[in-house]
Amino acid sequence: MDDVQPKLLVFTTLFPHPGQPKAGLFIRERMFRVAKELPLVVVAPVPWFPLQGIIRKWRPHFRPPAPRFEIQEDIEVYHPRFFSMPGLFKSLDGFFMALGSLATLRKLRHRFGFNIIDAHFAYPDGYAATLLGKWLRRPVTITLRGTEVPLAKLPGRRRRMIQAMKNADRIFSVSESLRQHAIALGIDPDKIRVVGNGVDTEKFRPVPRPEARAQLGIEQDAPVLISVGALVERKGFHRVIERLPALCQRFPGLRYLIVGGSSPEGDWTEQLNRLVAELGLEETVCFLGALPPEALKLPLSAADVFVLSTRNEGWANVFLEAMACGLPVVTTDVGGNAEVVAHEGLGTIVPFGDRERLEQALIDALDKAWDRSVILDYARANAWERRVAVLTEEFGRLVNSGYSHFGKE
Repeated sequence: MDDVQPKLLVFTTLFPHPGQPKAGLFIRERMFRVAKELPLVVVAPVPWFPLQGIIRKWRPHFRPPAPRFEIQEDIEVYHPRFFSMPGLFKSLDGFFMALGSLATLRKLRHRFGFNIIDAHFAYPDGYAATLLGKWLRRPVTITLRGTEVPLAKLPGRRRRMIQAMKNADRIFSVSESLRQHAIALGIDPDKIRVVGNGVDTEKFRPVPRPEARAQLGIEQDAPVLISVGALVERKGFHRVIERLPALCQRFPGLRYLIVGGSSPEGDWTEQLNRLVAELGLEETVCFLGALPPEALKLPLSAADVFVLSTRNEGWANVFLEAMACGLPVVTTDVGGNAEVVAHEGLGTIVPFGDRERLEQALIDALDKAWDRSVILDYARANAWERRVAVLTEEFGRLVNSGYSHFGKE
């Protein structure tokens, strides 16, 4: 009998749409590359409750409206609604998400014929997906992306997250540290495979530094740091800004470029601007705003060192993107960071919360003559093609080994 082709239904609440175009780009990047090898549709549920339109009157960015249906890069994307009270009953989000998505998945089961539900994040997405998989008799995969660490500290969500992982047919983890976290929660090691994110080395490639700096209006001899990410507390822009007065004494003319904007996780723009003003760093810190991925190579190529003093990460794509532009990375020893910045030729890992070590690492990084060819070669070795090959192999193995169990309806 010929092998059955996997047909994926990607299931995630974090996915870009016109109301939040920057959300979940890393998921779209990964799965749209898989779509070049396997047919797929996306179901990206959005939270809803009756009074959220009123809340938007004084919080304009609260749960931005999403279309019910759209097409992105020739791929169908559905946005069913599910009941979710802001800040309350979060341990019920997974159930309501499954319930709100059921009608959409039933239609797609018959019209598209998906044979795998591929969820991203263990809770609430993965939990909802395993319920839908049970109701519709379809195997489920879950990709762990980093939120599983803080959620494990919340009893209600921890229980449902563990239940989701135990009920999933296959688990992908973007880092070994997340795999170990799942194992510590009691998940069978044999069902978890590490498949990190990759980098698009065509989109992220070095621009000659003089050209990049000229376009951005940066002095050619200035020492330049850069951070890229959502402007939220977790990413730690403020922790870098706090070290800048001392760094400016050591490196006159230092510039710190910050690329990013608000996200579903929050918006620290006001706090960061206030901190910059309090420390008198208006001439040092430059907020470039949120940029599309294809525009990032310019500021990355203009910099000397990439820094992210982050509190938690699964696998930070942005490190490989910086390396693909030739930058060494200074970051914190959390999540999978040490797996991406895998040796001292690529950058420095410092303990989270150690301000002096962070400052010294930045001094050393700015002083060091880095072998950029080593950094570039490492990035090229982590191109997307290798990741996609592993994923398509795993999806094929799953749908063929378990297909008779779930039926061919």
